[in-house]
Amino acid sequence: MSENRSGGSAPTVLRMVLGKRLRQLREEAGVSFETAARAIEVTPLTVRRIEKAEVGLRIPYVKELLRTYGVRDREIDDFVRLAREANRPGWWYKYRDVLPDWFSAYVSLESEASVIRVYEPHFVPGLLQTRDYATALIRVGFPNKSKDDIARRVDLRVKRQSLLDKPDAPALWAVLDETVLRRPVGGSEVMRAQIDRLQEVLDLPKVRIQVMRFRAGAHPGAFGPFHYLRLGFSELPDVVYTENLTGAVYVDQPADVVTHLEVLDRMSVQAEPVARTRDILAELRKEL
Repeated sequence: MSENRSGGSAPTVLRMVLGKRLRQLREEAGVSFETAARAIEVTPLTVRRIEKAEVGLRIPYVKELLRTYGVRDREIDDFVRLAREANRPGWWYKYRDVLPDWFSAYVSLESEASVIRVYEPHFVPGLLQTRDYATALIRVGFPNKSKDDIARRVDLRVKRQSLLDKPDAPALWAVLDETVLRRPVGGSEVMRAQIDRLQEVLDLPKVRIQVMRFRAGAHPGAFGPFHYLRLGFSELPDVVYTENLTGAVYVDQPADVVTHLEVLDRMSVQAEPVARTRDILAELRKEL
């Protein structure tokens, strides 16, 4: 089911995995929500929220639920060790003052993704932005925030980009509308530097960028930007992320995810080939 996150606790990916595993163990044991809730003296809703990773994994609750489901002591110890790890805040926790919960969940998913595919019709994706480009964008998005607040938000965005330098970096495949490269964010100097940055990341073995030229005409992604993430955990489904002014929607129903993936595939065929991207970037840079 599509989920609109506009508040509440933002889970780490490991917490999502363990929540799903708790649900599987409960179902395999034939234990109802009501019975599980009685075992730990909470409401059935709390059990549901634990399984959906909407709340932290309280260790006493985890232990008692696992005993109720007939899990052996050694397996309980292993599960508890993972639960303690899942409850540790991610690196982004120190940015919680400028990071809404609904986006914190995305950062967690992004950090564990094996594949990230993006369609962006407006701006360069955050993982590929220069500091100056990001600063110009964030100033527009948060016109009433202080310089310190803006700097914190920019630091968070730049910190996320270290993901691409890891040995196990995800494969990143972005389709950018030509508008992205022609929209003057921060002025000509900032845009030239941003295009230079895009040229640089093309040298990374797992980064692929395509440009959807105006002349390509109508295309199936015209409804708006979205991100597709394939996670490094087999226990979790692929996820599609879209955001709005006050929150975000996370889509994980297989049929809906496949629809978005098919759109990305169709756009990748309609967009300019990857081999043309360097030439297109150089051409547009000359116009600045």
